[in-house]
Amino acid sequence: MTKIPEEDRNIMEKAIYLPMLLIVLNRDLSVVKNSPFKLKKPYEELIEDTIKTIQRELAEVKQYLKINNLKVLETNRDDAFTMYMFLYKGYEEHHNYFNPRIRNKVQELMGIYFSQKHPSRLK
Repeated sequence: MTKIPEEDRNIMEKAIYLPMLLIVLNRDLSVVKNSPFKLKKPYEELIEDTIKTIQRELAEVKQYLKINNLKVLETNRDDAFTMYMFLYKGYEEHHNYFNPRIRNKVQELMGIYFSQKHPSRLK
């Protein structure tokens, strides 16, 4: 059983997911820039704005971790799982994440960030 409160654990997990999301978006941005799209600018702007938003949020997460003496460290990775060590106010916990779960969560976050930028309803 974890001693880390859910709110703090969610923030610690953001320290895992947000850097991965930035990597994916930066790769996608380079693909869009080198693609034969006729209208690249809207795609580039969407990705660039999303990257800026995520960078700001990641900075807030890192600041929260530092202020509250929390750390997230990747300790082991294989084909199926990635293990992280969470250091929480003197406690050490190891959490194993299924790699497809991480990928799905990053994909889910990408959809959330994109929909925040561009609501589905046009006015």
